[in-house]
Amino acid sequence: MKKMLSAVLLSGAVLSMAALAAKPAAITTALSDTARPADDVKRDGDRKPAEMLEFSKIKPGAKVMDLVPGGGYFTRIFAKAVGPEGWVYAYQPSELDSFSKGKSPKILAVAKEYPNVSVIHAPINDLSAPEALDVVFTAQNYHDMKDDFFKPADTDKVNKAVFKALKPGGLYIVIDHAAEKGSGLRDTNTLHRIDEAAVKQEITAAGFEFAGESKVLRNTKDPKTANVFDPSIRGKTDQFVYKFRKPLKAK
Repeated sequence: MKKMLSAVLLSGAVLSMAALAAKPAAITTALSDTARPADDVKRDGDRKPAEMLEFSKIKPGAKVMDLVPGGGYFTRIFAKAVGPEGWVYAYQPSELDSFSKGKSPKILAVAKEYPNVSVIHAPINDLSAPEALDVVFTAQNYHDMKDDFFKPADTDKVNKAVFKALKPGGLYIVIDHAAEKGSGLRDTNTLHRIDEAAVKQEITAAGFEFAGESKVLRNTKDPKTANVFDPSIRGKTDQFVYKFRKPLKAK
């Protein structure tokens, strides 16, 4: 029995390595980065970083903003994926200072480890970028702009600022925990979820085109009635992964 289990585990590891090897070099380099903390690597199975990089079109030389980077899970990955010719701006909203529980120092430490990462520490409503960006990426944060973390965040203003910061054709990637359909903003402060239709409506109203969805983080078994931090669902919530594009003719 032990031999059979070992064989299964070995087979799974070999398949994972083979799958990673089949990815573009920038992705394999990013995920093989030995500087990544062990706790980050453990989360890869739930967060699907290789698929996120592919979906976001983050490539060597790209200029990327990691909007609300937390402890820098994606910041580290982006830094390696864009390489020395690219740049990553970790936008850490100052509204989170009282809630961050040490994460602001963490992202500053990440910036010291990666020479192509810089931290922007400013109010969320003052969002801007030092140069035109290829991608703005935010994971599991959009709902927070509607709750007590960011009051008085103005998502209309934030989305317009993201639009302005991107190059024509640039991408805005939004990942978040899905709420029940039709619930709007009802659950943002209680369950930390948001109705994906509300997100799509707000972002397209800022001038973006909806450019597609990845379903790799979907979980149809999530009843969407539990707080995302509930042990019964944490790390396994139904998440939407949306891609929005700034039109090529936009200024």
